[in-house]
Amino acid sequence: MTTAGHPPTAPTSHDVSTLAQLQPLLEAIDHLAEETASDPNALLALLRQLEGLHRSIQDGPFRSSLPSDRQRLFELLQSMERSGGWPYIPRLQLRTFLDLLNREPPGDDSPP
Repeated sequence: MTTAGHPPTAPTSHDVSTLAQLQPLLEAIDHLAEETASDPNALLALLRQLEGLHRSIQDGPFRSSLPSDRQRLFELLQSMERSGGWPYIPRLQLRTFLDLLNREPPGDDSPP
């Protein structure tokens, strides 16, 4: 079940085609993330690029593709809700970094 208790909608043939084209790109990005797993600066740069791409798609092609009449827009919003809602790239909060700083190093059993 997804948000609002609605089951997810079945992907259309256009969705399947888009996902098939996207899959190798996603795998390449995932591979790049794995290759740079020990380099937080490289991973941060990757996350920034992905966030920029997300924003570019959202503000460009997605926004211009939105229906101009209320009924079709409402139908799109209902479909989005049934299929998982709005895509969002959350950012780590400062609290997360502070918690990481306060963690004891592995194997360090001495009190702080």
